[in-house]
Amino acid sequence: MPELPEVETVRTGLERLIVGRTIAHVSSDTPKSFPNASAEVSQFLVGAQVSDVRRRAKVLLIDLSSGHTLVTHLKMTGQLVYRGEQSFGAGHPTDSLVGELPDKSTRVIIEFVDGSHLYFNDQRKFGWMKLYPTLEVPNIDFMRRVGPEPLDDNFTASAFAERFQRRKNTSLKAALLDQTVVAGVGNIYADEALWGAKIHPTCLVKNLSSTQLELLFAELQFVLRLSIEKGGSTDRNYVNAEGKRGSYIDFARVFRREGQACPRCGSTIIKTRVAGRGTHTCPVCQPGQQLKAL
Repeated sequence: MPELPEVETVRTGLERLIVGRTIAHVSSDTPKSFPNASAEVSQFLVGAQVSDVRRRAKVLLIDLSSGHTLVTHLKMTGQLVYRGEQSFGAGHPTDSLVGELPDKSTRVIIEFVDGSHLYFNDQRKFGWMKLYPTLEVPNIDFMRRVGPEPLDDNFTASAFAERFQRRKNTSLKAALLDQTVVAGVGNIYADEALWGAKIHPTCLVKNLSSTQLELLFAELQFVLRLSIEKGGSTDRNYVNAEGKRGSYIDFARVFRREGQACPRCGSTIIKTRVAGRGTHTCPVCQPGQQLKAL
């Protein structure tokens, strides 16, 4: 599943491509991918102009002049492919990004007045595009539960530490992956931030000092911003709006580096399992409970 930087990369690309365009027609092949009543589509989607493309956690929000928002989740294999005077793709890297569309993976087709198209492709049919009144989007169950954006200008180190107190008896990695604590952080960035802060992922939240949590906050913001700059991280699953795989993974310090030398101390990076996820650590830089390497 895409993490915050991957979705942000998709958002910035689509913002350049579709804002200001007016929707002429919409079709879909399955209600699972496009669970919207035809009357609402006719009234609030067709004829509306795209006014903005936003992101909340790992979800894309395509705002419309009709006062509605197309809430979009790419899940594991979703793509958003724009075809017009220019062709751009974003999402799971299959031939659909560059091939003729629609194809067998196309679930939703949005045609704009100028003849350009936005295709939502999804091989496994886990993703979806759902229309909501824009004012109701913050009240969607997911939106009510999800934590603050880690890169929000108003989100401080002290607020970050306070959020983790709700998970004080769990491991720090489990807390980082909990979307109700902080939004959009997945496995890659949890490992990278913990390595940067020299904290072992099995450490309980309650055993960390405020200084350690502040350092972790700074490291998390650093790796997220760097990944956005590099176009996302997931070289296997997600590409950016120009059809290019993200390059952050090439700059990762610990993730997928098991068996290699730690760039800080030279010790051998190991891979274990923490919070149900493959976890990469340096046994010297991140002292703590040492688990058997995978």
